[in-house]
Amino acid sequence: MEKSVHLAVNGTLMQGLELNKNLVSVRATFLRETTTESAYRLWSIDDRHPAMLKVAEGGVAIAVEVWAVPASGVSALLMLEPAGLCIGKVRLSDGEEVLGVLGEPFLCEGKREITQFGGWRSYIREITKN
Repeated sequence: MEKSVHLAVNGTLMQGLELNKNLVSVRATFLRETTTESAYRLWSIDDRHPAMLKVAEGGVAIAVEVWAVPASGVSALLMLEPAGLCIGKVRLSDGEEVLGVLGEPFLCEGKREITQFGGWRSYIREITKN
């Protein structure tokens, strides 16, 4: 059986959202919902997807899903992500360190910070209320 890695996703790769099919296509398996440690901030990239950055101070816990991704699928998955997103290490609220989808700092410049919502789903719910 192929080795898998744990990957924390915080946006459109989550269950039921636009790019979740990319996780499914590499045979990833959903493990759990959780949050990061209180060390991250979140931006909306033109309301298409979020970008999460780790910060030295002023961070909060961000809602994420953790998936088991076959090691061979990680690079394929990254190539399907929007430009400016990358994979780095993310620490979860329980102390586990996993790979996670992060934004490159330049991507967030001039974009709307949405940290106060605590996650992409909460932000999307708020902006779609009518």
